[in-house]
Amino acid sequence: MSSSHITKIGRKQSLLLPDMIDDYIDENNPARLFDSFVDSLDLSEMDFRYVVLDQGPGRPSYDPSDLLKLYLWGYYNGIRSSRKLENESHRNIEVMWLIHKLTPDFKTIADFRKNNVDSVKSLFRKFNLFLKDQGLFRSHDIAVDGTKLKAVNSMDRSYTRAYLEKGQDRIDERIEKYLHDMDENDAIEEDIDR
Repeated sequence: MSSSHITKIGRKQSLLLPDMIDDYIDENNPARLFDSFVDSLDLSEMDFRYVVLDQGPGRPSYDPSDLLKLYLWGYYNGIRSSRKLENESHRNIEVMWLIHKLTPDFKTIADFRKNNVDSVKSLFRKFNLFLKDQGLFRSHDIAVDGTKLKAVNSMDRSYTRAYLEKGQDRIDERIEKYLHDMDENDAIEEDIDR
């Protein structure tokens, strides 16, 4: 009697997988966008701590660009916890590719955010503007010459120029909420550890 299930591969079976981790990340993967965007920034202009280090004693710090890439990846994937970001750095192939197989612990991730709050906000703001400039956010201006148009719309669904100009404020509020949620999640997880 033949099996009607898909044949499984044994866990101890040798496989010929790609030699490079780069081969696992598709050319259109958002991780590539995060990587190129952060690499294009001058982080010293944005006042990130530890961008330029003196060669003192002790363990070197993580490059801020790697932690920023991790934050953008987490933001895109809805991950609002430093511990979850740490777990992803150990198991997720996209994150391994993005931060070059670095595995920062949750405390490092949380402390970086706390020490660079304004700079991280600025990064998210620049990222949203970058997406808009690249045409990845849609916005259209429509002019009407007074002709009667039949449409289904209410004042609640009409957008004025002033409303659209407040869009940056709404983006800033969302960034603030995201960072606040991450702080709360870190505090809850820290209490659980105790």
